[in-house]
Amino acid sequence: MENKTEAPKRVLSLVQSSGTPTLGNYLGAFRNWKNMAQDYDCIFGVADLHAITVRTEPAVLRQRTREMYAMLLALDLDPQKNIVFIQSHVDAHAKLAWLLNCYTMFGEASRMTQFKDKSQKHADNINVGLFTYPVLMAADILLYQADFVPIGDDQKQHMELCRDIADRFNGIYGQTFTVPEPFIGKTGARIMSLQEPDKKMSKSDPNVKSFVSMTDDTDTIIRKIKSAVTDSEACVKYSPEKPGVSNLMSIYSCCTGKSFDEIEAEFAGKGYGDFKLAVAEATAEELRPVREEYLRLLGDKAYLEACAKDGAERAARIAERTVRKAMKKVGFYQI
Repeated sequence: MENKTEAPKRVLSLVQSSGTPTLGNYLGAFRNWKNMAQDYDCIFGVADLHAITVRTEPAVLRQRTREMYAMLLALDLDPQKNIVFIQSHVDAHAKLAWLLNCYTMFGEASRMTQFKDKSQKHADNINVGLFTYPVLMAADILLYQADFVPIGDDQKQHMELCRDIADRFNGIYGQTFTVPEPFIGKTGARIMSLQEPDKKMSKSDPNVKSFVSMTDDTDTIIRKIKSAVTDSEACVKYSPEKPGVSNLMSIYSCCTGKSFDEIEAEFAGKGYGDFKLAVAEATAEELRPVREEYLRLLGDKAYLEACAKDGAERAARIAERTVRKAMKKVGFYQI
């Protein structure tokens, strides 16, 4: 009997084009994506449609989208092996989002905590897109019949909504969408703010000393990590009572592969000055090849545009099949 090789499961990962990602994004997720692509059928994308729920200058949106696309390629995500695309280049996202809006209950959408949080932050622009953002996210996932989606804690509620929408649609019309599961792969580190180590590192933090950007140069990284909050004990030890030091130890561990015990032994009897410099140098070296490739790619506009065009065409072939199937089941007249 002929042995048939089972097709690899599909994983979808989209990242918003809302600014340069941080060291936290890199160590928590991006660094694992290349390895993930070895084992799965991966689709990576820049979610620029999601970026306009907050008012953005047109030139800034274009620049950020281009930069984020270059960053994805700089992670060594082979655009020939993987689909790497820009969301707005595939019209099916907006089309399926409208369809799914009509299969999402108002009560379900109104329970999304991110809508409440963002409404408070952007009280002068509480738009309908901000409210229906999770439905567009569901469309992103269901368009590609994704088996798995890597998500953070802040997206768990949106993932459950996506599954509920898929189950509801499938229950009415028969099997149409793959019901996705959260991706449980190699877990990246949860990197905290350098200035407020009880908060997650965020690129939107108004204090630029609180985060390391993936495009920061060595001098900037050293300066930021030297100013990181620690404590007065001057002892390198991993402990819940020492969140600032523990956060720096997590960063150093990720960049060097050393365990916390090895790090404690390395800096036994040494002050925070030596420790912070070592963390900064290891961080700079970890990010250096990605930053250099990112800058090189930004300078090659023709290559970026060729990759984006090819990625959009390949993504659209999958997405259009799904949206046509869904529209036919609903009853739209098709020619």
